[in-house]
Amino acid sequence: MKKRLTWLLSVSLTVMMLLPAGVMASPAVSAAPNETLSKIASEKAALLTEKYGTVSVQYALIDNGEIKVSGQSGINDIEGKKPLTKDTMYGTGSTSKMFATAAVMKLVDEGKVNLDTPLVQYIPDFSMKDERYKQITPRMLLNHSSGLQGSSFANSMLLEDNDTYAHDNLLKQLSTQTLKADPGAFSVYCNDGFTLAEILVERVSGKDFTAFIHEYFTGPLNMTHTKTPQDELDLGKMAGLYYPTYPAQLPNETVNVIGAGGIYSTAEDLVRFSTVFTGEAEGILTQQSVKAMEQEEYKKGLWPDEADNMLGYGLGWDSVNLYPFNDYGMKALVKGGDTILYHASLIVVPEQNMAAAVLSSGGSSSTNQMLASELLLQAMKEKGTITQLKDGKSFGKPVKAQMPGDLLQNAGYYGATGQQILVKITDNGDMSLTMPSILGYPEVKYVYTADGTFVDETGVSKVSFVKEDNGRVYLWNREYASLEGFAQMAVSSYMAEKLDPVEVSSDTAKAWAKRDQHSYYPLNEKYTSLVYLLMEPSLQITLNKDLPGYAADKKITGPDSAVPQHQIPGVGSRDTYGFQFYKQKGVEYFEASGSLYVSEKQLKPLYQGKKSTVSIQNDGLARWFSLPKNAAGKTLSVSMPENGAFAVYDAQGTCINFTVVSGKNEVKLPEGGTIVFAGDAGARFNISLNK
Repeated sequence: MKKRLTWLLSVSLTVMMLLPAGVMASPAVSAAPNETLSKIASEKAALLTEKYGTVSVQYALIDNGEIKVSGQSGINDIEGKKPLTKDTMYGTGSTSKMFATAAVMKLVDEGKVNLDTPLVQYIPDFSMKDERYKQITPRMLLNHSSGLQGSSFANSMLLEDNDTYAHDNLLKQLSTQTLKADPGAFSVYCNDGFTLAEILVERVSGKDFTAFIHEYFTGPLNMTHTKTPQDELDLGKMAGLYYPTYPAQLPNETVNVIGAGGIYSTAEDLVRFSTVFTGEAEGILTQQSVKAMEQEEYKKGLWPDEADNMLGYGLGWDSVNLYPFNDYGMKALVKGGDTILYHASLIVVPEQNMAAAVLSSGGSSSTNQMLASELLLQAMKEKGTITQLKDGKSFGKPVKAQMPGDLLQNAGYYGATGQQILVKITDNGDMSLTMPSILGYPEVKYVYTADGTFVDETGVSKVSFVKEDNGRVYLWNREYASLEGFAQMAVSSYMAEKLDPVEVSSDTAKAWAKRDQHSYYPLNEKYTSLVYLLMEPSLQITLNKDLPGYAADKKITGPDSAVPQHQIPGVGSRDTYGFQFYKQKGVEYFEASGSLYVSEKQLKPLYQGKKSTVSIQNDGLARWFSLPKNAAGKTLSVSMPENGAFAVYDAQGTCINFTVVSGKNEVKLPEGGTIVFAGDAGARFNISLNK
């Protein structure tokens, strides 16, 4: 579950924008020859926590079955009473997908699953509104080519709550959905495929997923600190979690789609797990299955031409030909993962029998991957496997060339999940990328060069236009990025697809115009959900008069519906979902990927009297209120139900109190904010409002 941190990351996973402040396009810095690997590792990890904003980081490197380096950096608790250790556990996010993949391959080894047999033969109650679902196979789940929309994550990311709602309701959610592409047409990152893989393992084996991975993987490999939310967790052994808008340590984050992103582990345990993929762990998986996981599955469908990359799906793996290792003539495998608060990266170099894992609280899987790459390269240099570390790459300072006039036709709007990008091209060869709907995002400028591409002034990013066999036009982006002191990263991907204006009927246009610039609030997210802690979890409908017929990336298909229709491999079309509006008892709602929303127009002001009660009705939906001007500065006290919580947001949408996190049922109300009460059906909140 890769975290989107900037607009370029949202549409292309562009490396430069993945990194925190301080990232620059420069060669990786190599260590002096007399430094030991352990000292290098310690210093590099400290860079992440002291210079680049990671709260804590844990790392380990294994070489031919022996853990050579292991350590930690950063803080675990603000008071300094709980030191970080090699046994401190972190959420691994999407690195969990390697356990789901390995579990499926175990069943393949046992002859119980065939990767290319239709999934419905193993899960007969799997169905969708789109008849093409019958073509989906286990292989397509593992190589991201199933055509599923993406992530049915309602009620999945909770705080110290292992509710299995998201797992238990996935088949029901999918039964109402259509596919975004023919199964096998292209690989685009898909979380739901791995929750389905988790269900596949359970159905075929007759065991729950947690029991299965403990029996066949964590037990035999002595991975004693690898757990799932369904295990009994010692919360005192979990890494401390922090969020910028909250001054104290947070409760533990629980991701309840285990196969997609819910496993906890340590760096040492993950590198022990890596011995499955180097062939050193006998009796876990056959070499045939291990080799099958390494194959270039992404090449089976639509994909950009080969280039240095951190993307290139195998079975489970994010890349089976990771840069910069390909520059040294080595095959390297990588799987990263990001929840909201935890981050992870595992890199395996099978031919060297080596692997490195980096886990963190805060930061990102990308910076973790950079550290893991650096550790592996430094270890190989120390051993003499490589003689010296190579300088980082760039495309060089661009030299402007004469641009063919026909490239002007590529100007216009491009879309990716949740995004519109405006591409402007002048006849003298200047190009810019902007996001007009989002204030404050910078214009990125490029110039046309002699090789037929546009290059930015730093030489880090190269962009060109590709018309694929499917007739669609894509914005192809290639980038190199470096974090001073670490191995470089690269991305090559179709970041967006050209959107053509759509003509809609006058009735449809009027219906959508009424929703333009209006915010909508979630109603069916559980009261322990982490989303309540972040910015006010509202969703805004935004129309663009210069691109009629679209709501963000979604093509308007009727007065009450909009559906994304782009088909971008890699990550550009990940996590797609449509909007479906409907009215009930005169109130307009809309549903998106299993989440239910209501318009801000339905928010009533919180009662300003001294005493009031808010009750959760039988439908279990959250209740949102605006905060009236006269309530600003008053103290709200709530007599709390056992099965509920409330959160308060200021006018900028920042959460100033969420009771699941703070434990405080008293708060001074801000001016112009909102408040939400959430809980089980029947939960009652008795409110006192005082000066």
